[in-house]
Amino acid sequence: MRNLQTGHSLRIGVLGGGQLGLMMIQAAGDLDLRVEVMDPSEKAPCAKFTHRFITGDLNDAEAVYQFGKELDIVTIEIEHVSVEGLRKLEQSGVKVIPKPDHIALIQDKGLQKQFFEDKNIPTSDFILIEADGNISSIGLPIVQKLRTGGYDGRGVQILKTPADIVEKGFSEACVLEKAVDIDKELGVIVARNSSGQTSIFPVVESVFDPKVNLVSSLIAPANIDDNTADKAQALALQVLESMDFVGLMAVELFLDSDGDLLVNEVAPRTHNSGHHTIEANKTSQFVQHLRAVVGLPLGDVSLLHNAAGMINLLGAADAYGTPVYEGLSEAQSIPGVHPHIYGKSEVKPYRKMGHVTVTGQDLDLVQEKLLKLRESLCVSGTKEK
Repeated sequence: MRNLQTGHSLRIGVLGGGQLGLMMIQAAGDLDLRVEVMDPSEKAPCAKFTHRFITGDLNDAEAVYQFGKELDIVTIEIEHVSVEGLRKLEQSGVKVIPKPDHIALIQDKGLQKQFFEDKNIPTSDFILIEADGNISSIGLPIVQKLRTGGYDGRGVQILKTPADIVEKGFSEACVLEKAVDIDKELGVIVARNSSGQTSIFPVVESVFDPKVNLVSSLIAPANIDDNTADKAQALALQVLESMDFVGLMAVELFLDSDGDLLVNEVAPRTHNSGHHTIEANKTSQFVQHLRAVVGLPLGDVSLLHNAAGMINLLGAADAYGTPVYEGLSEAQSIPGVHPHIYGKSEVKPYRKMGHVTVTGQDLDLVQEKLLKLRESLCVSGTKEK
């Protein structure tokens, strides 16, 4: 293992150049870290802001190795990367965080579910089926998830009737989960550095748009009692420690109608459920990720405000071409509103184009502002499909 030190001489490679990478670069400036990025698209949000940017296939083992072989550390902003390439980098002495084995586990939702079951981590009932298997074998309604390749709501769907199976059931290998009677969808971000120090962010509550299966908004802290919050944080930490995971992890949970907590799935990286932490917490998820990756002491993640919330800025259903951010100027006149535009050159329907965080001293007032923003903000495009 190479001798690492903080400062501009330390070279950190990031696989993926989207908005998560962009916000990681912004956080790296405060720590005087040099960040270099590889992404398939020359128009990726990170391209204009990183010290070195190259285009390359993240799933090509040799491309990943060539990108990272001269770097001190390689990390990710998306888990759909070549594990083989990361293992080769690790064997050559490059520090890889998260570890390739952890990425391989999380890439496969079936292996994730089996891991939860093996470690007695509560999760929804499930079975695994191969391609063209019997989708209705555990009854309806069910949640069907592709084992690999799903991202940002893609590869996940609810099947309620036999007709749904015929019309839209995935034929690939998948996870079938019994549908949960969900009261709330919660999220906890946890981190661990190489010294074993851990950190747990306050629990957030997410609201999903069922039409596109994406988070439309969230509030922090979650509107739950202290006992439930403590259990959610403990469960997230259990997942982290059961994996012996180093880095930052987002843990998605369900609070069901009986008051029980179930782990839905995890992401081995910074996450949409933590964007608000840039303004709302003493240490953001992006700074915490870098601290964990570099091996620095983890930061204080307590809230700076009594309440915070976030909405995603998604492309409108008919939006194509150059993005137009309608209502953004007016939104910035509202106290406590913090917009983040990702710099994507092209808008598409439901594409994540930015987010807006709201901070304040009263949760009800924050939620009122979120509702107003959801009604007034729109990302349209300059051309028709």
